[in-house]
Amino acid sequence: MQLLKALIVQILSSLLTWVLYITLSEKYIDFRFFPVFQSIIAMLLSKAFHQPVWWRLIHLLFMPTVVGMMVFQISPWLYFSALLCSVLIFWGTVKGDAPLFLSSPAVVNVLQEIIKTERAAEFADIGAGIGTIVAPLAGQFPNLVISAWERAPLPWLLACMRCRNLSNVEVKFASFWQANLADYAVVFAFLSPVVMVSVGKKVKLEMRSGSLFISSCFPVPDWQPEKVLTIADSRKTLLFCYRL
Repeated sequence: MQLLKALIVQILSSLLTWVLYITLSEKYIDFRFFPVFQSIIAMLLSKAFHQPVWWRLIHLLFMPTVVGMMVFQISPWLYFSALLCSVLIFWGTVKGDAPLFLSSPAVVNVLQEIIKTERAAEFADIGAGIGTIVAPLAGQFPNLVISAWERAPLPWLLACMRCRNLSNVEVKFASFWQANLADYAVVFAFLSPVVMVSVGKKVKLEMRSGSLFISSCFPVPDWQPEKVLTIADSRKTLLFCYRL
């Protein structure tokens, strides 16, 4: 759906920019500024189409990048490689899921204290990225059963490599929507505001009474957290802790 929206945005922005250029003529607008106007209009249309915020940046940079590659005669293979790498990293983003966000070591430290306090035996990271959370937790708590869910190929591969010598963590190459959250005492997520309503429904339906759901940065709309922790890292991360 997001890819279709992106295509429509690019087509409409190009048409509107062309109409603007013809209307005002070369007397007022130099054709060399066409990519600039097109990218700005595309970004505004992306907002009007209610696309996630990272799509606005993609639209803003898309046309100038294409023109730059043509001007400097950059090999198409480099462009294709960059596209392939982006797809492997942001696999779920085109379907409206969260992009790759990395948690700080300070977040890991706080989660370690929470796991001790909860005396948790099972932990899940839904949208584990490259394993910045599960790898250090698995090393710190060898008896903690950990599941990491990641469906973007390259982050999943990196997470597997980081956890290859940790027998108590399983990195699953699958969408967390397929997970049964009833299996875990503590579930951690660092996702996107776009999906938090749906995540909240899944958590409420599946997680057992007394378990703890922790969302980094993005609260579940209309839910009252048991507590909100402010992390002393560069982004001043907020951890929203919900008791089921």
